[in-house]
Amino acid sequence: MTAVLHAREPALPAVTPQQMAAAGLRAFQRIAQAWSLSVEQQLVLLGEPARTTYFAWRKDPEKAHVPRDTLERLSCLLGIYKSLQILLPEPAAADGWVHRPNTAALFGGGTALARMLRGNVDDLYAVRRYLDGARGA
Repeated sequence: MTAVLHAREPALPAVTPQQMAAAGLRAFQRIAQAWSLSVEQQLVLLGEPARTTYFAWRKDPEKAHVPRDTLERLSCLLGIYKSLQILLPEPAAADGWVHRPNTAALFGGGTALARMLRGNVDDLYAVRRYLDGARGA
C-alpha cells in the first residue's frame, strides 16, 4: 500500500460578520443601481432600517453594524442577482427581469420586485428558491 501525500492548503482566514456585512452592503448598492431601486425600495428590501442608519451604512460599509435579519436579506438578494446573471446572461435582461410581470404562481401576474417588496424575508427566500429551481441549483 502506498501512502498518498496531500499538500495542505493554507487555512483561509475567518470572515467576520462585519466583513460579510460590508461586502454585502457594497454589492447591494451595485444591485440597487442596476435594478433602478428607489431609496424607499432599498429600505424595504433591507428590512426597513432607519434612514439615518441606512445612509451611514452606505457611507461607510466597513463600520456598519448590520442585524442578522439584514444579513439574511443581503444573502437572498445577492443569490437572486447571481441566479439572474446565470439564467439571463444579457445584463439588461437580467436586471430588467425583476420589473417584468410574471405569470408564475409565485408572482400571480405581478413582478418579482413587487413580491420582494412585501417586506418579509420569506418573500426574498421565495424568489431566490424560484430562481434556484429555474437554474437547477
